[in-house]
Amino acid sequence: MNKRILSVIVFGAALLSAQAQDGKGGISPAMLGQIQQSYQGTPSDKALRNAIGNNDIRKLALNQENMQDMDTHFSIKVDSKGITDQKSSGRCWLFTGLNVMRAKALARYGFPAFEFSEIYPFFWDQLEKSNLFLQGIIDTADKPLDDKTVEWLLKHPLSDGGTFTGVADIVSKYGLVPKSAMPETNSSENTARMANLISLKLKEYALQLRNLAAEGAKPAALEKEKTAMLGTVYRMLVLNLGVPPTEFDYVRTDAQGNPVETEHHTPMSFLEKYGDKQLLTNYVMLMNDPSREYYKCYEIDYDRHRYDGKNWTYVNLPVEDIKQMAIASLKDSTMMYFSCDVGKFLNSERGLLDVKNYDYESLMGTTFGMDKKQRIQTFSSGSSHAMTLMAVDLDKDGKPVKWMVENSWGADSGYKGHLIMTDEWFDEYMFRLVVETKYVPAKIMELLKQKPVRLPAWDPMFAND
Repeated sequence: MNKRILSVIVFGAALLSAQAQDGKGGISPAMLGQIQQSYQGTPSDKALRNAIGNNDIRKLALNQENMQDMDTHFSIKVDSKGITDQKSSGRCWLFTGLNVMRAKALARYGFPAFEFSEIYPFFWDQLEKSNLFLQGIIDTADKPLDDKTVEWLLKHPLSDGGTFTGVADIVSKYGLVPKSAMPETNSSENTARMANLISLKLKEYALQLRNLAAEGAKPAALEKEKTAMLGTVYRMLVLNLGVPPTEFDYVRTDAQGNPVETEHHTPMSFLEKYGDKQLLTNYVMLMNDPSREYYKCYEIDYDRHRYDGKNWTYVNLPVEDIKQMAIASLKDSTMMYFSCDVGKFLNSERGLLDVKNYDYESLMGTTFGMDKKQRIQTFSSGSSHAMTLMAVDLDKDGKPVKWMVENSWGADSGYKGHLIMTDEWFDEYMFRLVVETKYVPAKIMELLKQKPVRLPAWDPMFAND
């Protein structure tokens, strides 16, 4: 055996031995005996062990007292037509942003059905994120590989996830096209394989750029190299997603689906007529994050979709303030971009989000006592899915009782493609809402004039993005 390797092994063994002899921090025989007393092997313990060992915990914890008929009436509801399906991809943010604009187009033109192409902005999103990564590598080329930012970049070269900022950045630059102009492909509906291959290539390119920078390459030379690298990424995207159209014909129909006119468009002219050109200026992003100070602006480093775009910037507010703006928007028949921790207490068969859906405490014989702030601080909860907020049910005093979102998991999922959430669940697991400025009080708009507190890309609130 190599002497150096042998010495390392001997040193490691000695270190472990010293730690063990210290007697502190390990599980001693006495401690183990005390720990083992927590399981007595009583008939009830054995019954629970047998049940849990052979069944899905969620089915055993399903709270039968909460299985009464679900109230699906909503006092305020925005009409929607057609449930979209993101399939096996993380594009909920994109589907949600486009669905907000789609609802306006449906109301304005009375279409029987309408859908923007999701693959079109996704194509440009992936190219722009690749550039964001490579330029980030160039910008940090003088830092060591174990630098926190460099490490984060190399761990996250490319993602199909995102936020409303991405919708605004990408759509405002590249426009929109109808679904017919650029339909889905297998790779757009199942993004993992494509993303893994491009990510692998980007990491390879990252090392090449760092080596060039270390050898003294000038910014112009690094830019030239980066451009060539992005050419390879572009080709990989075309092979998987197709060539984004630069112009196309669109057949506009009436409310009965009869052809009215054939329009010739570019992506930007289609955005202007059927989308929203004010995505960058007409919306305010709100957050309920009790782990940090309210009535402050925050931005997240590298949480953008274009290098020359805008970091995700939001106003942190108490949940009750956010609810009032949401209600005002829904009363005016305007849907909103909404994101939450959708996996918590979701009964997917009923399409119900309710903290009373599952009684894990009775099943496990313990309590789970962290509040929202503590769950954020320990990476236990965060925004994981975006949907379109479309309805609220108010009681006689005008207080919300429940909410409903239009989801993008297909028409057969949840409650007819929607999810219904109790107001209590909204309080605990809602994190982000994007509202139009006209529904935002003046005092909140004033907060946007603050210089945002800049948070690192690895902040706990954004670990699930």
